[in-house]
Parts: sequence; structure tokens; C-alpha cells
Amino acid sequence: MKRRDVLSLLAVTGALVSLPEIVNSPPQYGISATLEESGPELNKALWQTFSLSDSKQAVYPLIRHQLGLLAKGLEENQSNASRQLLCSLVGDLYQLAGEIFFDANRYSDAAQCYALAANACREAGAFDMWACALTRHAFVELYERRFTVAAPILSAAARVAERGDSQLSTRYWVAAVQAEVYAGLGDFDAAGRALDAAEEVHNLPGKPHNGGWLRFDGSRLAEERGTCYLALRRPDLAEQALTAALSQQLSLRRRGAVFAELATLGAERRDLDQAGHYIRAALDLVGQTGSGYVGKKLEAVKARLAPLMPDRRALALHQKISALNSAA
Repeated sequence: MKRRDVLSLLAVTGALVSLPEIVNSPPQYGISATLEESGPELNKALWQTFSLSDSKQAVYPLIRHQLGLLAKGLEENQSNASRQLLCSLVGDLYQLAGEIFFDANRYSDAAQCYALAANACREAGAFDMWACALTRHAFVELYERRFTVAAPILSAAARVAERGDSQLSTRYWVAAVQAEVYAGLGDFDAAGRALDAAEEVHNLPGKPHNGGWLRFDGSRLAEERGTCYLALRRPDLAEQALTAALSQQLSLRRRGAVFAELATLGAERRDLDQAGHYIRAALDLVGQTGSGYVGKKLEAVKARLAPLMPDRRALALHQKISALNSAA
């Protein structure tokens, strides 16, 4: 994923999004007009392709091509309504680009994509999409364990979501991510309240998400509860939630993440049979998907294995995870 190419495109698109509207200038009917007609459906198709792909990075060339067209479209004169639509398409697609970088553990690049997405969504007046971009940005800080940095980003996301569509699940997704931050900070009560708030998504009528930049429907809450309880050192609650998650239909990436967290739980209990079983299962899925996200989850297992290193089994498992990181 040519990093320099992406950063150059980010700089150009960011400048074009931030420029004020050109007043009293006749609109041009070129790339921007085509994008207005076909862009929403194409973005939707790209999100679906991303969701269905075992290897998320494989989708990148298609996204890069479309981002280049959006940058060219923004260079053209257009009405305010057309410019807002283009900005919403930019905000949508840069969130998807950020997801690909995030899955590859390229957190700095992902954060830049999410920051541009948030700026574009603000220009478009798309509050739910804007809140989602902020939430994804907070995820970067969350997985870097910078919980005090993630917390105010999520507070801002929650305030933006309040101005969005109350029939969408945006505010409940923000609450679910806030729960992970509270868990990272060791606040059991706050994490529980945030998780309970996220559960309210089940009371929404109809379809509460669009399957693209907003995909939260509450089906991940068992996994998220497990993640929170693991961080809070409540192995009993964590195992219950993670086992419940495995009974659901999960993507390979999500299943691998649950395996990694169950491996962490096994290592914490000094149960090397459990840890080994789930480490091998997670490594197998990393081999199928190339997911850095699952690999990052396995990094947490290494820290729990360290006190058990005098046991040859723990050493062998530690080396397997290290070999994965070296290959990556």
C-alpha cells in the first residue's frame, strides 16, 4: 500500500475539502457530476467488498482509485449542495481507507485518514458519519493504550452523534467504544454503564445501520463485553462473554480476535493448554486473513506468557507469536 502516494493524496484532498466555497462561479459538469450519480452506490459496494474479503488489504487498489477521482472532482466548481455530497463521499471513503490501514497496524496512517474523514463530514453536515470518523480515530488511541487521549475524542463523538439521526445506532456504538476506554482506565462501574447504554441499540426499530461507515447493530456486544472484562481482570465474566461470542456467526477476523482474547485469558490463569489451543487457532486465522488486527491482539498474550517462560510450552508459544510479528 504505497504510503507516500496515500499521504500525498491526503494532503491534496484535505486542502480541497477545507477551501471555502467558490461563490458566483458557474458549475462544471465533469468528474464531479459523474461522482454525484455513481459515488454513493460505489462507496456502498466497496464497503461490502471490504466486509466480505478475508484479506482486507486486497480492497485497497479499488479504494485508492476512487479517492483519486474524488480529489479531482473537488477541484471542479460546483454548487454548495454538490460540494456537500462530494465531501460526504470523501468522509465515507477515507473511513474505509483508514480501516484498511488499521487492520494492517498502520495506526498513524489510519489516524490521518480518520482525521480527514471527520473534517470532510463536518463540511458535509453529516453528523452521524462525522461521529463515526471520530470514533474510529479514538480506536487508534485505544489500541495504542492511550486511554486518556481516546476519552475526549469519544466525548466529542458523543456530542456530535446527539445531533444525528436518532433512529441510527451511532450513539450506541460510541458508548460501546467508551466502555473499552473506561475498562482500560480500570473503571468497572463506568464501563458497565457504557455497555448497558450500548445495549439500548436493540430497542431501535428497523435497521439501525447502513452496512458501510456505520455497521454497529449490537451483535458485537458479547465480544466487547469480553474485551472489557479481560482488561478489568474479571476472568469469570470475560470467559462467559467471549464464549457467548463464539456461538455467533463471526467473520474470520472477529473470530481470530476472540481466540486471541481467550488465549490471553488462559495465559492469565496459567492454563497453558487453553492458551496454546487458542493461540494456534488465532495464528491459523491470521495466516488466512493477513490481519494485523488479530496479530495485535496476540501481542497481549505475550505479556501474559512472560511469567510462565520457565515452562517450555510457554516459551514455544511466545516464539510462535514473535515469529508472526517478525514476518509481518
